[in-house]
Amino acid sequence: MATIMPFRSVRPKPEYAAQVAAPPYDVVSLDKARDVAAGNPYCFLRVGRAELELADGVDPYSTEVYEKGAANLQKFLEDGILVREPNPMFGVYRQRWGTHEQTGLVALASIDEYDRGLIKKHELTRPVKEDDRVQVIETHDSQSGPVLLFFRRSNQLGSWLADVTAAEPDCRFSADDGVEHTVWSLRDDTAIETMIENFKNVDALYIADGHHRSAAASRVRATRAGNSGQSSQQEKEGFLSVIFPHDELQILPYNRVVRDLNGHTPQQFLDALAVDYDVTPTTQPGQAPEAGFDVYLEGRWHRALPKLAPEQQTWMEESPVNALAVSILTDRVLTPLLGITDQRSDPRIDFVGGIHPPKTLAAKVDAGEWAGAFWLYPTTVNELMAVADAQDIMPPKSTWFEPKLRDGLFVHMLRD
Repeated sequence: MATIMPFRSVRPKPEYAAQVAAPPYDVVSLDKARDVAAGNPYCFLRVGRAELELADGVDPYSTEVYEKGAANLQKFLEDGILVREPNPMFGVYRQRWGTHEQTGLVALASIDEYDRGLIKKHELTRPVKEDDRVQVIETHDSQSGPVLLFFRRSNQLGSWLADVTAAEPDCRFSADDGVEHTVWSLRDDTAIETMIENFKNVDALYIADGHHRSAAASRVRATRAGNSGQSSQQEKEGFLSVIFPHDELQILPYNRVVRDLNGHTPQQFLDALAVDYDVTPTTQPGQAPEAGFDVYLEGRWHRALPKLAPEQQTWMEESPVNALAVSILTDRVLTPLLGITDQRSDPRIDFVGGIHPPKTLAAKVDAGEWAGAFWLYPTTVNELMAVADAQDIMPPKSTWFEPKLRDGLFVHMLRD
């Protein structure tokens, strides 16, 4: 059973939606945020990443930054750029990127079910990022970055939003990255109740992207629930989400670059790889084989397919985490050959989302700052569900979901 709730969303007026909608603030650098917001006074990065309006060198985690973001949010409301829905509603949010299309329900998911583990996780959070999200929610008194959730599609929900998406949308626009965004409203009380009842037949919700946002919402609820009179019931119950069927999501690989080869020459490293992998040159990087990877060294790409001895096959079958390409890379390459034991903190490794093509990885190595790059076989949605169902944790940076949900299209205010 999954609990979803309508809410009185704050939304941009349709004519401002394209200007307001912004990439998640935590996936763009400050310089990139300034470029995106340049010449656009309504860009939501002015709320989520308000340091772009402040002096260089300001601490992004300072009270000044959080309060500036809160002030900008309030100004958008006062100026009528953002408006509050008069009654609780659901939204419907479709993204189209090339041939890929995904359509989700915008709703509040249950914090209580998150706390009880009924909304399933697959990764650990970093304290500094979680603390940042808590401060944003507390200071802004709102949730503006939706958590990307999904569920196993059933026959009952096979055409769950067909009626809504057949109507004229509230807004449609294409962003600079080529992703088309379309939004509808679901305001009919009977339709809302039907959707709520349908989700009671959903076995579980899974977090795809947004572990820090959901954890922060839980912390804020716990803090405010202890202060009588400061919280609305809605705030105590829900966090902002967009919920998709599992078969509409797209996971790209989360790739790696390493600063050195731990004393190996490139040829010595390839020879060491050949003990456990079939290694061959490739002129088509970015199509890594299942459980394997493409590696770039000294101007050349090589494809590595793991050789699996019986005991290694057994190890993979012991846990769904072990079967992930990123786990095999960690267990057989990063730790034993490169001496990287903690990918969360080791400065000798960095991560590049699969939205960036192989030539981006190659350019980093060619520039001389990095010694090698790994393009991984992507984690699948089914693998993610298997890990979450087993209450296990993936290695860091195991999934890159694309396209990203835009911030600012729906805002959940914590007080009515």
